[in-house]
Amino acid sequence: MAFQAPRGTHDVLPGEAPAGRDADSRLFHTYKWQALEATFREVCSRFGVEEIRTPIFEDTALFHRSVGEATDIVAKETYDLEDRGGDSLTLRPEGTAGVMRAIVQHGLAGGQNVLLRLYYLNSHFRYERPQRGRYRQHHQVGVEYVGADDPMADVEVIALGMTYLREVGLDDVRLEINSVGTPTCRPVHREALRDHLRPHLAAMSEDSQRRFETNPLRILDSKDPRDQEFIEGAPAMIDYLDDEAAEHFAKVQAGLANLGIPFVVNRRLVRGLDYYQKTAFEVVHTALGSQNVVLGGGRYDGLLSALGGPAVGGVGFGSGVERALLILEQLERPIGARKLAQVYLVAREAGERATAQRVASELRAAGLRVDYDLQGRSQKAQLRAANNAGCGHVVFVRDDLPAGWVQLKNMADGEQAELAIADLATRLTTVYLSR
Repeated sequence: MAFQAPRGTHDVLPGEAPAGRDADSRLFHTYKWQALEATFREVCSRFGVEEIRTPIFEDTALFHRSVGEATDIVAKETYDLEDRGGDSLTLRPEGTAGVMRAIVQHGLAGGQNVLLRLYYLNSHFRYERPQRGRYRQHHQVGVEYVGADDPMADVEVIALGMTYLREVGLDDVRLEINSVGTPTCRPVHREALRDHLRPHLAAMSEDSQRRFETNPLRILDSKDPRDQEFIEGAPAMIDYLDDEAAEHFAKVQAGLANLGIPFVVNRRLVRGLDYYQKTAFEVVHTALGSQNVVLGGGRYDGLLSALGGPAVGGVGFGSGVERALLILEQLERPIGARKLAQVYLVAREAGERATAQRVASELRAAGLRVDYDLQGRSQKAQLRAANNAGCGHVVFVRDDLPAGWVQLKNMADGEQAELAIADLATRLTTVYLSR
């Protein structure tokens, strides 16, 4: 029996690879990922955000402490393992906790008025029912601003996310924002929400019944049809904000308006992780149906101090790579392009092939993308390969030319000329690298 990728995972294939049986595999080619990641990195550089890389697994207790024991991620979705030394480790289910651990461990937030602006490109792992746009191993780009209590940091993070989405081709999205309060005002809302839901609990979904005691705010995010009529009319957190949370939320809205970023206040919006407070936001697109969130995040004041660091504020977001690519494909919006060879060297006999190998090395050192035959094919087959690859120029390495000379053919107009190998790199870099 042939091996298959584990359920809920996928391969990212080179552009020339044949499509797999999994429909999504036809969409996940490396050049698209590279283009999306390059755009994200470039946008981050404009905002002064630097990259951080953390391990793919962490101490299990880190996620229980930061994400929350009662969250679905920790309760049902983490990939936990015990290593040979008896330590309990968990494959990274989300990006923020590991970044916070690294900040504390290395004392990055120890100075006065330190503002850390960090980004990551991660693989995340969650055991959940695979479906289009939701995978057991998925990938995210994300941003964390740590050390900023000011609402303008929330606005800056949202602006970065919206810039990134626009520049990869997702400009027809909707930004939804809400406030999920502070630890001071949230308990009051929690009890009001329980009072509203308690009479209907027996008719609600099993997940909502479980969340009723552990994390009732998450019930508002339920997509189960059994819950919808009871969620309708439930008390909203935004009506229970204390002065601190209300003022913060008002300033976030004013900042977004100042930048001309459209938004809607979604009173039912909550996030699935316990560390969020005050601002919560999601960016949605309808192309994938229920899997419509393409970017989401919020503020997590108190998270760093809970992990042993200083009591400073933080705000960030994560955005799914697969989901963005699926939406772009659904909308028939191309991203990136395969970087094919610019020059193909055609050689026949062993001596010509040895020369072609040396010339290819020189041209590649000059910055050109070069290919030549590695299969012992005929000249006709080599020319066919050059045409199929879309090469702009073909270089014929021929023993019947003067020593140190080759023939160069422009594939666009058919023009041919003989020139010295010593001049070849200059001639071709003028064509390709000056554009």
